[in-house]
Amino acid sequence: MIETLRAGFRAVAGAAMAQDSAHDLAHLDRVWTSCQTIAAQDGGDLRVLVAAAYLHDLVNLPKDAPNRAEASRLAAHQALPYLAQAGYSEAEQTATAHAIEAHSFSADITSQTPEARILRDADRLDAIGPIGVARVFAVSGGLGRALYHPDDPFALCRDLDDTRYAIDHFAVKLLRLEADMLTDTGKRLAQDRTAHMVDFLNSLAMDIGHPAPTHWHPEALNA
Repeated sequence: MIETLRAGFRAVAGAAMAQDSAHDLAHLDRVWTSCQTIAAQDGGDLRVLVAAAYLHDLVNLPKDAPNRAEASRLAAHQALPYLAQAGYSEAEQTATAHAIEAHSFSADITSQTPEARILRDADRLDAIGPIGVARVFAVSGGLGRALYHPDDPFALCRDLDDTRYAIDHFAVKLLRLEADMLTDTGKRLAQDRTAHMVDFLNSLAMDIGHPAPTHWHPEALNA
């Protein structure tokens, strides 16, 4: 039953969602996989989660769009007809819509249900670790941002600016997400993925001839 729902919602997303290299069907598949992993340990309604995982980016606005914070609310509203067509009850529609609304970092909506907390963590997990590194540079390249500041790549003597430099996004957001996880399983998975990002940044520093960015360690950023 869940696999049938997954196939249906995946088809909806493939046809209705504006896709880019960081928000495509592969992203939705990874979010769904993480939702299942977290739910297996922390509990959660898989009917709500499969719908929320595949419909949460139905409205996908660019990172630099002025109304970016509204995307998750718009996606939740757009998802409702598809939920009704799939036979979801009003309670399930409400739960799924809330999970979609609350998953967004920029929307800053409190997650009120287990499913909302799971989707939120699953979506954030896809922003960190090796796949998170790949997505940073895919998005930054699409927006025409430089990889790093040529003289001060790790912002020792300047303000962070991830609207200009891709690397800055690690300190501005990604290395802070581990501390922001809401589920126990999400926190455990985030620790491992954050460690991969720290290793990447240390290797990058060595390659470009700069000291390792110890001031970007998650403990320092979240202090």
